[in-house]
Amino acid sequence: MEHRKALPLKLDYILVLSTVGLLIIGLVMVMSSSMVVAQNSYGNSFYFITRQVVFAIIGLMMALLMITIPTSYWKGIGPTWLITGLVLLVLVLIPGIGHVVNGSRRWIIFGPIAIQVSELVKLCSVMYVAGYLCRHSVAVKSSLMGVLKPVIALAMMGVLLLMEPDFGATVVIFMTALGMMFMAGARLRWFYLLIILAFSGAALLIIFSPYRMARFLGFLHPWNDALGTGYQLSQSLIAFGRGGFFGVGLGNSVQKLFYLPEAYTDFIMAIIGEELGVLGILMVLALFGLLVWRGMMIGKRAHMQSEWFDAYCAYGLTFWLSLQVMVNTGVNIGLLPTKGLTLPFISYGGSSLVVDCMVIGILMRIDLQNQLRTYNNVIEKMAKRTIKMD
Repeated sequence: MEHRKALPLKLDYILVLSTVGLLIIGLVMVMSSSMVVAQNSYGNSFYFITRQVVFAIIGLMMALLMITIPTSYWKGIGPTWLITGLVLLVLVLIPGIGHVVNGSRRWIIFGPIAIQVSELVKLCSVMYVAGYLCRHSVAVKSSLMGVLKPVIALAMMGVLLLMEPDFGATVVIFMTALGMMFMAGARLRWFYLLIILAFSGAALLIIFSPYRMARFLGFLHPWNDALGTGYQLSQSLIAFGRGGFFGVGLGNSVQKLFYLPEAYTDFIMAIIGEELGVLGILMVLALFGLLVWRGMMIGKRAHMQSEWFDAYCAYGLTFWLSLQVMVNTGVNIGLLPTKGLTLPFISYGGSSLVVDCMVIGILMRIDLQNQLRTYNNVIEKMAKRTIKMD
């Protein structure tokens, strides 16, 4: 089916334009928020933006590659996704292989290339869960064990992620999996049970981890220790306050001048709020809204065609991006405790940007396959009518 040529297929232009819009905004804001830091650290104001442009080009190339690969190939790999994710998480914890930055061992270094393992693990987990739901759809809908099996598998990933530590990625992976199971028809009582277990586990991890507890208390009362545990959040809130509705103007941020840590990565939304104001934030969120809408519609079309792997894969990838946007934005405005999660397509970071582009490529491939199946169905119906008329 995939080998026919000259078929009337087209890309989802809303998905393409929203992605391109986010990439452009990301490049502009990375340049704006990182120039002073880059000059101070590397003697080159364009150090970070030059690298980000290279990452964007690689990401677009990977997206084009994903478009050419049928999803039947990803489906055929099956549990290999889980094994790959576990292997990567074990490797990054090995001294000499895993690289430590800011106290977290999250990167594997290959010469000049640093790969953040958690970004690849998110993709592996979505593909694994999509394949599991496709293979065991009856068990997922009819038995608690059918729901628990992938949760147990992901729990192994979660334990390894927490050893880095990377609590944010763990939360995104589990919440994405729960969303996928909900779309697969898991019974609500089991779904609610898993949510209760997930929140209980998160609460225990916060209570029994001093640094997580400090972050949590700092999030609740940032101004009580504005120069200590609440420093990052208080500086982020100052950025939003300075920006107001229209912003102070592109490039005119004060908080990026060594006041707000991670201004070009995890807290880039605060710089957008300061320089572009509420209007800029709404524009970014609107583009993400369009992207999520198209992703869900692609999944819905595959669902209606009974292409379960494609449907669950599209749902999972879309949930993942939307959750990361919500968590990152929530952290920036003080609605959630500080987590090391990037803003997709916008924050500085090669692994995140390349994997995000791969996600879009996979969504486009699923959309093209949806169109192809629709086209073939129309042709078959026309052929049957022609035979009846003869």
